[in-house]
Amino acid sequence: MFLSVFDLFKIGIGPSSSHTMGPMTAAARFLDEVAGNDWPRPAGVKVDRLGASLHGSLAYTGIGHGSDRAVVLGLAGLTPQTVDPDQADGIASRITAEKRISPPGHPSYRFDPATDLVLDRKTQLTGHANGMAFYAYDAGDRLLLKRIYYSIGGGFVVSEEELQRMKAKGSVTTEGKKVPYPFKNAVEMLAMAARSGLSIADMKRANEETQMSREKLDEGLDGIWSAMLGCIERGLSQDGIMPGGLKVRRRARRLHDKLQEEWQQNRPNPLLANDWLSIYAMAVNEENAAGGRVVTAPTNGAAGTLPAVLRYWLHFHPEADQPSIRDFLLTAAAVGGIIKTNASISGAEVGCQGEVGSASAMAAAGLCAVMGGTPEQVENAAEIALEHHLGMTCDPVGGLVQVPCIERNALGAVKAVTAASLAIKGDGIHFVPLDAAIETMRQTGLDMNEKYKETSLGGLAVNVVEC
Repeated sequence: MFLSVFDLFKIGIGPSSSHTMGPMTAAARFLDEVAGNDWPRPAGVKVDRLGASLHGSLAYTGIGHGSDRAVVLGLAGLTPQTVDPDQADGIASRITAEKRISPPGHPSYRFDPATDLVLDRKTQLTGHANGMAFYAYDAGDRLLLKRIYYSIGGGFVVSEEELQRMKAKGSVTTEGKKVPYPFKNAVEMLAMAARSGLSIADMKRANEETQMSREKLDEGLDGIWSAMLGCIERGLSQDGIMPGGLKVRRRARRLHDKLQEEWQQNRPNPLLANDWLSIYAMAVNEENAAGGRVVTAPTNGAAGTLPAVLRYWLHFHPEADQPSIRDFLLTAAAVGGIIKTNASISGAEVGCQGEVGSASAMAAAGLCAVMGGTPEQVENAAEIALEHHLGMTCDPVGGLVQVPCIERNALGAVKAVTAASLAIKGDGIHFVPLDAAIETMRQTGLDMNEKYKETSLGGLAVNVVEC
């Protein structure tokens, strides 16, 4: 069982890993299929027009999450890693005006987003709440090729066939990779740590180094943190109203300036650490809401929690250094992989307990580890953080990743630090195992009403005045 740290931490654009990055990635996969020879086509017949439909949560909140624009950009040949967020709107507008799309390596296709991109709220694709279909037609509008994909959280995209194979195996992890420490749950992780005498980060590192060199791994980890830090800094430098129509104002810069003033004047503030945590998290999620470049941690909707805790580590702990940042990320990824393998990190599947709850657990584990926690204390920290997010719904107002998402990341960061602090003061022995909390999250997600799972049909999304 192997899920790389770079599968969980992916650099892309906001506002959503499942609703923005996922559809963009799926569109790129469809282009590859159109260009390939693995599907039957009549002799001499060429693809002339493309189409797409979004279903389930993607249809209900697609406009607010930018899913429609993501499909357009993906069919234009752009990826979450390569697209320039500042150019995205212009590219989409040009395609809409020209009603044609010209991805690199392909001929120009007819594609009018107004008619060829459908947000279908009536037809549910049964594999997952985030389903989408892509179509290729000939010049006479005869359907030549149809493919269904599912965005299963954190930017992960699978085809209909891949999803069925994964469900049959009971796993969503990467197949076919042998690693020295193949733990699929927390019990196995702790047992392997006890037998080997290694930390969770060291075991995760050993697994990763079967796929790449140590130098390449460290370079990648440093790149992830650099992107996270860059997102914090951009978020702290921006003002104004976030897009989408709710007229929610950015607050991170103003709050940051106020805290800096208090810091310089040595004003007593018993909540100082919590304030910094909250501001760092809000800075990231304001950038995400504005469609900026972020890192899935493990999703875009929860992208601020882990970077905020890591930035807090550097801010308040003088022993923090670059190797500890890598250990933090490796430990967090180990816990995130267990959660994704045994439950879900998708808000459309299990609610926000799977997004901010998972992020908080990952951050708590990472912080506990770099503070000197044992594997048992690290597991305890993750469990505390996750347990106290159980049942959290995903009810974004207006389908936008703004309310309650931005502040929710801030509180997830505060919970993570609290969980790590509680765990490291204990001996690692505790009542509720992490695996039990993860299974409870999975079961709670199954029981949760669909209107509370990223559809904006319930909760705050329908109870806020004038929304």
